[in-house]
Amino acid sequence: MSTLQDILAFNEEFVTEKKYERYITTKFPNKKMVILTCMDTRLLELLPQALNLANGDVKIIKNAGAIVVHPLGSIMRSILVAVYELKADEVMVIGHHDCGMSALNAADMMAKMKDRGITEATLSTIENTGVDLKSWLTGFSSVSESVEHSVGMIKKHPLLPAGVPVHGLVIDPKTGKLDLVVDGYETEK
Repeated sequence: MSTLQDILAFNEEFVTEKKYERYITTKFPNKKMVILTCMDTRLLELLPQALNLANGDVKIIKNAGAIVVHPLGSIMRSILVAVYELKADEVMVIGHHDCGMSALNAADMMAKMKDRGITEATLSTIENTGVDLKSWLTGFSSVSESVEHSVGMIKKHPLLPAGVPVHGLVIDPKTGKLDLVVDGYETEK
């Protein structure tokens, strides 16, 4: 049986047995917060537990590295939707130690793309549209600096209302220990 078939079989049982009932909540976050964090598998259950979060408490946005790459990209749009439409009053960016983005090497990744059938012509077409693939596919060297950068991008965004605290933290993916990088309440003063 494939992974998809396993998931669908489990889901049928989940719905039939009404196991979803314990997760019922509204679309509005109880703690009025939106969190941008990494898609790392180690954080799936650890992060909510380490922050004492239950289903319905916060909005969680995930991407590779918890990075705001573009001020008008989907990450920033999601944060603004959470603030304006879903009643989030605070933003938290949470990176983590031992992040795969810290080791991301553009040349290596592009070689893997070619190994899997992406042609040099395709890469050239993308480069000719004005996208610097090497820069776009490069990670960061310091998770704390990356978190500070994302916090700055969010905090300085012209569409973010004044007075919204934007916090930055780094979590240890082994222990769940949080290190404060930016206290959004302090930057409000």
